[in-house]
This record gives sequence, structure tokens and C-alpha cells, in this order.
Amino acid sequence: MARPISKVAPDWWDYTTLDPQLLNDVAKLTLKDMEKLSRPGFQVIFYDSLEDFYLAEALEYITAWKQSTADNPCGICGPIGPTEQLPLVTRLVNELELDLRNAHFWGMDEWVDEQGNPVPANHPLSFAKADMDLCFKRINKNLRIPNDHLHFPTGDLAAYSKTYDEVRCLVMQGGQGEVKHWAFNDPPRRKGKYKDNPPSPEEYRKLKTRVTELHPMTIVQNARTSGGGQVALVPTKAATVGPFETWKAEKVSIWQAGTHDNPFGMRLTSYMIAKKLPDPSVPMSLLADHPNVQFNFYRPAIGTVATEMH
Repeated sequence: MARPISKVAPDWWDYTTLDPQLLNDVAKLTLKDMEKLSRPGFQVIFYDSLEDFYLAEALEYITAWKQSTADNPCGICGPIGPTEQLPLVTRLVNELELDLRNAHFWGMDEWVDEQGNPVPANHPLSFAKADMDLCFKRINKNLRIPNDHLHFPTGDLAAYSKTYDEVRCLVMQGGQGEVKHWAFNDPPRRKGKYKDNPPSPEEYRKLKTRVTELHPMTIVQNARTSGGGQVALVPTKAATVGPFETWKAEKVSIWQAGTHDNPFGMRLTSYMIAKKLPDPSVPMSLLADHPNVQFNFYRPAIGTVATEMH
């Protein structure tokens, strides 16, 4: 039986092309159902306050960096979206006087222009700029991570990818976008050999750090969350860490406060990972096959999936 055409972007794959029965079942999940989705290799954690939520996220940076030594360098890969954890990371490092000379950090994605070049650090939406301005430039100079230990997916992407073999990535953090991506691992276009079916999970997982075209939902979302609704400001392509590198991270930790996705979306990926239903039309669901995944939720954001007029 042919899969449905996307209700959002007919030339693309996305979660609206899934079996309608699966979508209906997911919509019925209660908070108690969500709390029971943990299984070996997949943990679902809830926080009752945003203060606790973002502090826990910031502490993942500290825990990872404390383990790094000159002989055994390691670090964390972090997202832009959320960003609220970044100033907390700075405060913790400075207050604890944590020497980061042996620590490493990876940025997981960056915008590129229409020619495929990374946007400059003065671009208002630059992710590297946000990391530097919100965190790394605020760390006391005597404690800072060396510049060559900061890895951003700009310039030589093959060299960026190689760093995951040279340094242990203890944690890859992420948020979840409305198209159900981590980083910018969006669903593919519905064309060519993918016209009737999306790529297999095994095929999608081979994707390395790359410049990729963004799903229309991603462009609209980033305009809403980062650009005050200015869709024209948002690039249509980005460089992103791939599943290939993600599977080299010892843990994948996804942080969802309800800002970047909605009650239905948070239920959908949790259910698909818990039940081991990977499908590249829902890229986040591929984490069903990763051995150590943790979903972190701000409990009040789980809400309900119901018709409500505004």
C-alpha cells in the first residue's frame, strides 16, 4: 500500500506520511504512558521546573569535561536550540574554577549560504556565534577551552568528522525540531529512488557531516523560534553532524522544553524509539538503534493532544 503524501510539503517525506493508525495511537498517549516508555538503552526523564531542566543540561557539559585529560581527551557536542543552558555552563565553570585546557566541544550544525559556504560569525543566526557569545567568551581566560579544541562544522567537513575518531564524544546533546530532527538531519525530498519510499534506516545512518537542504517545516520553525518570524532571513541549507558521527557518541541526550516541538511531536518520537520503529521520515526515530539514548522533558510541556480553538 502506497504511503500517504505529506500534508505539509508534498515533495518531501515527513511524519505526516506515516501510517495514520500509528499517528492516532500516539495522539492518545497520556503523561503516565510517556513515563512508562523507558527501556534498556532508552531512558525518559522528566523535570518539574525549567530551572532544574536547564541546570541538568548544563551539568552534562561539566561532567563530560571533568573526565577529559591530556592522555584521554573527551568532550561534548552541543546544540543551539535550546540555548538557555549555555550561560549556566559558563557560571558553573567559572565558579568551580574548572580548567578546560584538555576539554573539547563540538558544535553540531551551522547555516550555509546558497553557495554552500558557512555563514560568517557576524551573521545574526550563526550558531558558532551563539556558542561563543553565550558561553565560551564568558569563561575566565585562564580556564577556557583552546580554540583548536572547539570543533564547528564549517570549512573542511571531513576534518570535522575525523575529530570524532580522535577525541571521545561522551555526550551528544540535541533538541527536537518540528520535523523531528536532531541537528539538521531532516527527512529527504520525495524524488528519484525515494519517490515511493524514504531511504532505509540503514542507508540514512550512513550519512556523514554534510551540507543538506532543509525541509520547509525547519525553515518556518527557525524563523519562528530565532528570527521573529522572518522566513526570508533563514537560509535553506545547513551543515550538520550526521548519524555516522552520532553513533560514535557514547550517549545521545535530547532536551525538550516544549519550545521547539509540540505535545504530539514529543510523543511521536518517544514512542517510536521506545518501540523500536525507526523510519527516516521521522529522523529522530532512528535513535531507536543507538545503545544509549536519553530524552529529557520539562513535564508541563507534555500537555495533551486535543482539539482546542484559539
